[in-house]
Amino acid sequence: MKNLNILIVEDDPNLGQILKEYLHLKGHETTLCRDGEEGFATYEKGGFDFCVLDVMMPKKDGFSLAREIREVDKQIPIVFLTAKSMKEDTIEGLKIGADDYLTKPFSMEELLLRINAINKRVNKENTSKSGMPGKVELGKFLFSYDQSLLQGPSGDTKLTSRENELLKLFVQNLNQTLDRSYALKSIWKDDSYFNARSMDVYIAKLRKHLKEDDSLQILTVHGQGFKLVKIQ
Repeated sequence: MKNLNILIVEDDPNLGQILKEYLHLKGHETTLCRDGEEGFATYEKGGFDFCVLDVMMPKKDGFSLAREIREVDKQIPIVFLTAKSMKEDTIEGLKIGADDYLTKPFSMEELLLRINAINKRVNKENTSKSGMPGKVELGKFLFSYDQSLLQGPSGDTKLTSRENELLKLFVQNLNQTLDRSYALKSIWKDDSYFNARSMDVYIAKLRKHLKEDDSLQILTVHGQGFKLVKIQ
């Protein structure tokens, strides 16, 4: 199972640091933010696979933050942390689209087990729908969709879930225009303005990953979408 890039938003400095260090120790990349405003600004920079959000926070609570994240990405897993055990909070979190909910105090092992279970389910869903061979030669690169891995001249690049899904669509439509709306609905589930902004960020990341091979270019087809071309 691939390691994740996890966004942690927790205003308790001690708990936040423990979460960050524990999940990092277990092989995941972790970024810690102290409030909801900082959390969303960091999330917008892109690259995250998973969110762990405290509910009660200054400036912007976890529910408000999750709603904003869901406007950008309908699929990214979200786990809420809260000191409350009220049924209403649990229902509210599930309505927003939370994948799970932990009431403080909880063990780090329990959180990790829940993260792994959610990640396993998401990976299984993606793999069963992928229709991709195990590995695909792409110029100087070898693309392994099931492993979210791009192997190139300078080494291996672990792709985020969004990068992986986008590259899959480009490979399946090599030298053909990938319609922007189709890509957004396929990966983000709708083609809103916020999702389009998010996709532009990931397109830029893929261009950076592929820059070692001059024969591969992701072109912008104005008014339509993008095209991954392989120049002979």
